[in-house]
Amino acid sequence: MTPQFHTLAVADLRRETPDAVSLAFAVPDRLREAYRFVPGQHVTLRQAIGGAELRRSYSICSGPDEGELRIAVKKQAGGAFSGFVHEQVRAGDALDVMTPAGHFTAPIEPGAARTYLGVAAGSGITPLLSIVKTVLARETRSRFFLLYGNRTTQSIMFRAALEELKDSHLERFSLTHVLSREAQDVPVLSGRIDAERLALLLRAIPPAAAIDHAFLCGPAMLLDTAERVLLAQGMPRERLHVERFTVDGTPAARRPAPAETAAPRRVVAEAEAVLDGQHHRFAIAEGETVIDAALGAGLELPYSCRGGMCCTCRARLVEGEVAMDHNYSLERWEIEAGYVLTCQSRPKTARLVLDYDQV
Repeated sequence: MTPQFHTLAVADLRRETPDAVSLAFAVPDRLREAYRFVPGQHVTLRQAIGGAELRRSYSICSGPDEGELRIAVKKQAGGAFSGFVHEQVRAGDALDVMTPAGHFTAPIEPGAARTYLGVAAGSGITPLLSIVKTVLARETRSRFFLLYGNRTTQSIMFRAALEELKDSHLERFSLTHVLSREAQDVPVLSGRIDAERLALLLRAIPPAAAIDHAFLCGPAMLLDTAERVLLAQGMPRERLHVERFTVDGTPAARRPAPAETAAPRRVVAEAEAVLDGQHHRFAIAEGETVIDAALGAGLELPYSCRGGMCCTCRARLVEGEVAMDHNYSLERWEIEAGYVLTCQSRPKTARLVLDYDQV
């Protein structure tokens, strides 16, 4: 299903830490199926702020069995969107919310007896919380080991919820807090999760080669470190799931200036995009990505972060060739199957055909 925006009311707003709030949205019955999600997915919010349309993607922290669609927003210094949410949004307000998307997940199998690992820091816990809840509820023979880094105890998002899960599943859920700015009784738990500390912490869980799925979410440095350590310890790459995100405050996505005021465009390719069964044709100028060109032509193709991280703009390239500037979200199998991130794709051939309907 192609991601689409709908206007939803904020049913509940709850403060999780001094700088983080969670929002639950009221989903009307007619949209229940459209907003059905799997653990690890995200939604994108859209809002006009300061005269510009801003979009931000936030992971879903509720589990599919909880009957609500809830996200969490951590306030960032200078963050335009997070500042708006924290300072202006109240219960009852309406926001544009895109239907769930993302591939930071693995199929749940009720009869399986798997071993999972999660490594997160800060707001990177958000999708992991949904995944943990679902695994513990639906795979009753599986175990989950979670390493969670924060600055202090006070800054731990969803601390009470995580502790409740641990107390309810003592034999299947192991929760380890690592605090960078607060001393703990065990020295290895005090400091950042660097390569050396992670290697030590991993000694307390099954070997990397025996882990069925590992989920990593947080700042880029943590992700790079954890990926490198786990691969070096023998974890197969296909079992490693990485969710990269940007903090709020990244440059706003703005539509290009109208053609009459913009610099002359040198068209280098003609593109055709298939979306919801309709074919849209537009020109791509030198230096433009597919999404840049589509927006300039007045087309509303799916996109969110425009940084190659959220995968909202994913489409299958059925004709032509492109060069992707960055890719932080497509899996290897998706690339081999011909999928591209259109926010990062620049044409290498004079004609492109992209299908957004092929999931």
